[in-house]
Amino acid sequence: MHDIRLIRDNPAAFDAGLARRGLEPLSAAILDEDARWRSVSTSLQEGLARRNEASKAIGAAMGKGDSATAEALKAEVAALKTRLPELEAEEKALAEAIRDRLAAIPNLPAPDVPEGADESGNVEAHHWGEPRSFNFAAQDHADFGPALGLDFEAAAAISGARFAALRGQMARLHRAIAQFMLDQQTGTNDYEEVNPPLLVRDDAVFGTGQLPKFAEDLFRTTTGHWLIPTAEVSLTNLVREQILPESALPLRFTALTPCFRSEAGAAGRDTRGFIRQHQFEKVELVSICTPDQAADEHAHMVASAQAILEALGLPYRRMLLCTGDMGFSAAKTFDLEVWLPSQGVYREISSISTCGDFQARRMNTRYRPEGEKGTRFVHTLNGSGLAVGRTLVAVLENYQNADGSVTVPDVLVPYMGGLTELTPR
Repeated sequence: MHDIRLIRDNPAAFDAGLARRGLEPLSAAILDEDARWRSVSTSLQEGLARRNEASKAIGAAMGKGDSATAEALKAEVAALKTRLPELEAEEKALAEAIRDRLAAIPNLPAPDVPEGADESGNVEAHHWGEPRSFNFAAQDHADFGPALGLDFEAAAAISGARFAALRGQMARLHRAIAQFMLDQQTGTNDYEEVNPPLLVRDDAVFGTGQLPKFAEDLFRTTTGHWLIPTAEVSLTNLVREQILPESALPLRFTALTPCFRSEAGAAGRDTRGFIRQHQFEKVELVSICTPDQAADEHAHMVASAQAILEALGLPYRRMLLCTGDMGFSAAKTFDLEVWLPSQGVYREISSISTCGDFQARRMNTRYRPEGEKGTRFVHTLNGSGLAVGRTLVAVLENYQNADGSVTVPDVLVPYMGGLTELTPR
């Protein structure tokens, strides 16, 4: 959510930020609505003050025996009692219209975000590891995975497309990856583990920016709850409508949860395999901090996610997203992309964003600086540490063998009960 005061003070800067996002100027329309709201609000306050003043004057006039003045004041008060509810309704409608307009506008990009229309404008910021050289033709996980327990057919019979059932050793490898990630984020990287709700209300999804713009990408229950598309929603909203002491910040949260996405905007993409599912698991990272802490928290979150890939021995690159490829709530985003041998490309496995106070304004989350009476909005950050399903795919493909087996990365062997290899059934 944008601060209307900043738009009033510097509309040109606001429009310049929108232009970097590829959007038309909006400040004039916003300020026009804002001017109407302020005019109506002023009329309402003046009307309320006049009603109180006239009501008191009626008694004074009657005490002096001035019935003509008293009757005139009564008529004025009666007219105000009719007009004031109309002004209140108009003020509320205008305020909601401005809020809705501001809520639909994406966050402005940070100054160091490169400009670009789409992913072709992203910039590689870091590269780690070299792709393995195979002495056989590397296969797609969707081809050799079923013999190892990656069951697409049974899942499709149960739930339809974009679902999978993991069985036996495949299920254990998936669990091992998730537990390894969670242990690293809690034991090494200082994130507090949370087991959060998977069903949330409208306000929670609005708070992190999925509503109202991206409702079609979500699943909604008959009770009006939303299934979380990412634990970012639950973890970030743990502090909604709170005033936090500065000494408590930063707060770092992590959670391993199922995530649910309709993939409405991905029709025809990755329809085969385990890359893009309606239901998947992810270890999420969230940080709540002061503005001064945000840059360090972003670096810490990036390092925490990268360390997982490095421990697993998976080649990856870090991309700084351009203005045209960032998410709605993000001010700056790094994507981690892991190497997939079957496709010969790097694919996103984590998106790590700093959002400034954009989400905090939507959630009304503030902190009180030490020694000050006033409050300020916190800054929020989120990222994957990592997407478990995509990490599973990367492990399968990078550690595959010619006979269809898969070598278990060393760091996962203890989580696999000593099993060092997945073998075809």
